[in-house]
Amino acid sequence: MRWRLFLPCAAGVEALLCDEIGRLMPGTQVQARRGGVSLSTDHTGMMQLNLGSRLAQRVLLQLGDGAYRDEADLYALARRVDWAQWITPKHTLRVDATAQRSPLRSLNFAALRIKDAVCDQLRESQGARPDVELRHPDLPLLLHLSEQRATLYIDTSGEALFKRGWREDKGDAPLKETLAAAMLAAAGWHGTPEEGGALHDPCCGSGTIAIEAAQIACGIAPGLQRRFAFERLLPFATPEMRAQMQRLKSQAQARVHAPAVPISASDVSFRMLDFARRNAQRAGVAHAIEFHGGDALERPAPPLPPALPGTLMLNPPYGERIMVAGKAARPSEQDRDTPGDFFPRLAAHWKRAYTQHPAGWTAWVLSPDMKLPGTMRLKASLRVPLWNGPIECRLYRFEMVAGSARD
Repeated sequence: MRWRLFLPCAAGVEALLCDEIGRLMPGTQVQARRGGVSLSTDHTGMMQLNLGSRLAQRVLLQLGDGAYRDEADLYALARRVDWAQWITPKHTLRVDATAQRSPLRSLNFAALRIKDAVCDQLRESQGARPDVELRHPDLPLLLHLSEQRATLYIDTSGEALFKRGWREDKGDAPLKETLAAAMLAAAGWHGTPEEGGALHDPCCGSGTIAIEAAQIACGIAPGLQRRFAFERLLPFATPEMRAQMQRLKSQAQARVHAPAVPISASDVSFRMLDFARRNAQRAGVAHAIEFHGGDALERPAPPLPPALPGTLMLNPPYGERIMVAGKAARPSEQDRDTPGDFFPRLAAHWKRAYTQHPAGWTAWVLSPDMKLPGTMRLKASLRVPLWNGPIECRLYRFEMVAGSARD
């Protein structure tokens, strides 16, 4: 059986997600849509996407689609699904609803009508109805309403895919794993000497970018340490399906290897470094990352072999998230005549520390400041739009060259 899937992702990541699916499932026809990617595949493909996608937020399986005018039409849409193929009255469910220009006044009432349809059908056919479970339902359903059409999905992932299973320690403004993966993908960094080279994050926080990079460099599938909602549904609870999922996990585990490039990270906060080290240990990549303490404005560039290029990848602190710490936050007496802003000082440090390496360094900085290149007195050779939650950002690429390169 083949299903129609939709994989939502952050705005601006659609093309990157198409490329990722092409690497995970060569030959698959995909279609980029606003806010995600759609495709058709079988049960094995759905399992592979949950297990292997770093960029998708969820893997949604389409159950039904149709025109609607009111909540009665939504009820009828859900009644057309044979729910006994998916769950029994002993299972639990939850219905969420999203909308874009929908004429309906209440999304909560729309979701309630979908729940009523599921429960009514099972009560009529089996004499009992499933309960609602808000935190970890067996059957998570998503209703999406456009202006005239309604689409009903099963969320086969359950918890969002950015929850890889290793992050327990985090700071005040943690970067989602899916966004860190999108930054690396946009930079063309794939953990090899030819595609990105070495990687260093000088503002690592709880280590998200470095850990995502290390898992990529080691060939570790992002979903290896977690479970998925589809595993509790009737079509996938058979011995054959469980064996197939175990085969996919075993194949993924067999692809794990030692990293081919060095990965390092540092932070001014030793508390955050402790968090990062513990997260890396749980993610299985503590051996692949070298952590250091120190101010991003002062630490020297990591030593690299002459022929190996380096990539700086960072999500520095900014006003909507957290304030900067270290030298930029506490200028000394001799620094009083220099600008107190973090970013001009960071650029000046990069000029001193990162421009002498023969193979070169490239810096990628995520920031909501559209004037950041001018502030840093660096010329951005690329600007990739990305969203950090509700914050519109740009991922800027700076080539580390000696001399002046004003934007």
